[in-house]
Amino acid sequence: MSEETPNRPAFVPLHDHGVISRYRAYLPVTEATPVISLNEGSTPLIHSPRLSEKAGAEVFIKYEGLNPTCSFKDRGMTVAISKAVEAGAHTAICASTGNTSAAAAAYAARAGIQCAVILPAGKIASGKLVQAFLYGAKVIAINDNFDTALQLVRDLGDISGIEIVNSINPHRIEGQKTAAFEIVEELGDAPDLHILPVGNAGNITAYWKGYREFHAAGRSQTLPRMHGFQAAGSAPIFHQRIITDPNTIATAIRIGNPASWEGASEALNTSAGRIDIVTDEEILEAQSWLARHEGIFVEPASAASVAGLFKLGRPEARRIVLTVTGHGLKDPDTALTSGTYRPLDVEANVDAIRRVLGS
Repeated sequence: MSEETPNRPAFVPLHDHGVISRYRAYLPVTEATPVISLNEGSTPLIHSPRLSEKAGAEVFIKYEGLNPTCSFKDRGMTVAISKAVEAGAHTAICASTGNTSAAAAAYAARAGIQCAVILPAGKIASGKLVQAFLYGAKVIAINDNFDTALQLVRDLGDISGIEIVNSINPHRIEGQKTAAFEIVEELGDAPDLHILPVGNAGNITAYWKGYREFHAAGRSQTLPRMHGFQAAGSAPIFHQRIITDPNTIATAIRIGNPASWEGASEALNTSAGRIDIVTDEEILEAQSWLARHEGIFVEPASAASVAGLFKLGRPEARRIVLTVTGHGLKDPDTALTSGTYRPLDVEANVDAIRRVLGS
């Protein structure tokens, strides 16, 4: 083959273009850190004209569902797993309501180390659970909630060679802050208002950290107000107390004792932001509205930020960013069972179809 095509260049693989590669100077990595990446990050910031009209401001959607495992968790996981491998870990372990398990399993597979996931039995969306299985994780279900699962993970994390990759691991927050960097780079500055769903509260903590770091480095002129929205049945920060039995259709934020509670409170207080709640009905309505009017399909937890904007109405802001954290295909069952979605049964002829179309 080489004699027949002597001038053909050798194949050269593309370099990694993930968040460590792009933002190495802002991350806790060195030349000794093995970069475990799936080219995460660089997700679209989508201008949303109909949301803008409703809000009386320019509204942008940061669509994190287009990360490799279809959620924002990949940003933190690339750093957490890279540092775990650097430290010599043979196992990554996490508690999860779904998205963390998918990301941890994928990046552990990429790194060639074991992944163990502890999760609440029967409370994980199928689109997330199947990811953990297929990526090869050891999935352990317990008859309790996420907060108990996280405590078990904390206990197991003391064992040599096991690395916790939940957001209590500071490397997760470091990776997740890169989403704020991307927003500033695309808009030219921070937005006036940033709205996020809040579950374990690591993401709002991370975004605020990212905005402050770019501001301190002279990369942005302003800082945003950070607004977080929790599901009404799972709102410990809003109620200022641990919720022992959190309940919401938005499984990704069904958490009663957030690990990053303190960081989220700092983000809310120092940015002059607020924490509020939205009901499951408001979440599902927002999920459907976003799909039908902006063409963006997100999982229920992601729609909490959209429901939050609807609740705020027309806030005092010129530019608003909403983070939607996970793709809608993470949890298709909830969408199917909560709405009246079914095909229109018609005869197989043009006239019957035209009647359905009204033409």
